[in-house]
Amino acid sequence: MLPHEKALVERLKDKPFALIGINSDGDAAAVRKLLAEQGITWRNAVDVSTEGPWARAWNVSGWPTIYVLDSKGVIRFRDVRDAELEAAVNELLAELEAAK
Repeated sequence: MLPHEKALVERLKDKPFALIGINSDGDAAAVRKLLAEQGITWRNAVDVSTEGPWARAWNVSGWPTIYVLDSKGVIRFRDVRDAELEAAVNELLAELEAAK
């Protein structure tokens, strides 16, 4: 999954697209180290644990949980990965372009 996310972020760097992670792998220093080791360049919030406030607020019960939001902040897709994630993002970008 991670290689696909990296490719998606690179391919869409000039588009209205953002990938944001919520990481529950420890404190901020541990997360920064992990992100650097894995070459993750997109923004990440630190939730400290799987019982953290982000996980509770978004009703996350499994990792990873993926939400795809449209330009209005509406959740349009959940738990899509790889090709399905790319298709979901492409669909939303096409809708945004068509609305111009």
